[in-house]
Amino acid sequence: MKHRTEIDIIILSFAQTDALKQVTIDCIHSLMASEDPGEIKFNVVVIESQKDLKPYQYENSTTVYSDQPFGYNRYMNIGIEMTSSPYVCLCNNDLIFHQHWATEILKPFEEYADLLSASPVCSIHHPKMDFELNSGLKLGYRIRHEVSGWCLFFKREMLAITGKLDENYKFWCADNDYANTLWVLKIYHVLVTSSIVDHLENKTLINQTEEVQDQLTEKEVFYLQKKWKPRMGDGWVLMN
Repeated sequence: MKHRTEIDIIILSFAQTDALKQVTIDCIHSLMASEDPGEIKFNVVVIESQKDLKPYQYENSTTVYSDQPFGYNRYMNIGIEMTSSPYVCLCNNDLIFHQHWATEILKPFEEYADLLSASPVCSIHHPKMDFELNSGLKLGYRIRHEVSGWCLFFKREMLAITGKLDENYKFWCADNDYANTLWVLKIYHVLVTSSIVDHLENKTLINQTEEVQDQLTEKEVFYLQKKWKPRMGDGWVLMN
């Protein structure tokens, strides 16, 4: 009997409205419908920031309402620490998973023993960046190119090298820091163009006030620069 592969899926949600709640529901629905459960088992943890939804549980998930202040990496670390499968996938809630995305993203990990990190392709975004679907593996560390910050897939063993995610990042630049960390530690990362997960782009962020958006975005850049420029010099920090 073939062994079933288990993948821990960590999803951050902020269901301030019924529409945003539905975004998370649709995300999980597409995930669960994407693979044969006899082949791949998804262990879904949703970290929900809308505290008054408690004790609501999204279907096919363990839904957590943390008493800690919001931080993108802080909440992802909570989900990582709750789980134990050999593969971890960190996800925005505004995603739609296509059929066999996980089967496809697992293939290079099975072929290349030294591969530790990957991202799926977005059929909406990546063709605009000159990436064709089903055009092979793309090695690289560029944000919104090879590194899809909305969906990061890696072997759990990678964390023994990188340590946990840097919780100084509240929202923006978390993916820049992830990419920089992989680069400096010489950890391979690929975009898997046969694994398709569509990103619906900032469904939660655009519902925040300008002040909150500023706190979650531009202010993060200063910390990124403070952390990486002394190590790598001006112009090195991966911002695009």
